[in-house]
Amino acid sequence: MDKHPFNSTLETGIRALVVLEAFYPRHCDLMEMTWFDHLIVHTGDIDGQDVPESLHPDLPNRTGELLVRRQLVERSLRMMQQMHLVEVFETEGGIEFCAGEEAPSYVGLLQTPYSLALKDRARWMADRFTQQASVEIRQLIEGRIGRWTTEFTTDDTSSGRSL
Repeated sequence: MDKHPFNSTLETGIRALVVLEAFYPRHCDLMEMTWFDHLIVHTGDIDGQDVPESLHPDLPNRTGELLVRRQLVERSLRMMQQMHLVEVFETEGGIEFCAGEEAPSYVGLLQTPYSLALKDRARWMADRFTQQASVEIRQLIEGRIGRWTTEFTTDDTSSGRSL
């Protein structure tokens, strides 16, 4: 049995798929997917009106989560790509991800209360972030969760191009 049921490659892959399906047709890079993987379960980290309650508890030591999440999100996206649920695009800016043709059918099958809550939060995030450039999202993350991004961006960003 997995010691971390909320952070397994499968669950992270499902979260990524739910996010990409909500953001479709927008493509997201690995950094954005890592931010969105955090925000979909910690929506309370964003200020504003109509912000949904966080799905996961706000633990005090979650400041390092983005550092751990990046590799997990990358593995999960690779798994979803192998399952033909996520498409990968090589662009001038690097590797980008988008929901695949089968994504809506798969996401539609997710009907548990937790899955429905994930889909609601993904739609909320898509409404909020779809039209924003990565730079704007980064500024929001740095403004709200500054030290995470500072630590996070010191990591070798080229690993996001290994797919």
